[in-house]
Amino acid sequence: MTPVVSSPGVDLKRYQDPLVIQRTLYHARTIAVVGLSPNELRASYFVGYYLKRHGYRIVPVNPREPEILGEKSFKSLLEVPMPIDIVNVFRTPDAVPAIAEDAVKIQAGCLWCQFGVISEAGARNAEAGGVRVIMDRCLKVEHARYVGRMHWLGFNTQRITSVRGTLQ
Repeated sequence: MTPVVSSPGVDLKRYQDPLVIQRTLYHARTIAVVGLSPNELRASYFVGYYLKRHGYRIVPVNPREPEILGEKSFKSLLEVPMPIDIVNVFRTPDAVPAIAEDAVKIQAGCLWCQFGVISEAGARNAEAGGVRVIMDRCLKVEHARYVGRMHWLGFNTQRITSVRGTLQ
């Protein structure tokens, strides 16, 4: 499947700085996942599940579902009653500008757009309101890369390690 790109001329390197990504991951505690699906086969579900298992508080934002991953789901970011560190977007690029405006209104720390979710207008809206932007990167993949849990399937099996153990 080819990702839908709304702004092909966007300089993505500007929104993919490894230092910004690392700082965002290390300081975040609460992540609102906009477009989180209850379907276990969808990428949004897998990412939300992974992040929850790694200690982040996940706040589903999906107007069609009352609960996802055992958490109350909200119809929009504006209804979320707690501070949000990262707004993780699993929606089409044309939905990003409005989501960015809501991220600014709730004073989120970061607007994080998943692979293929590229919106220059959304990035401008977020940055104008003081919200950091990471775009065209997967939150789960970046977490695994920088926190050291990456392996060929994306899981940490703890079967193979570079740490020497004692022979028995």
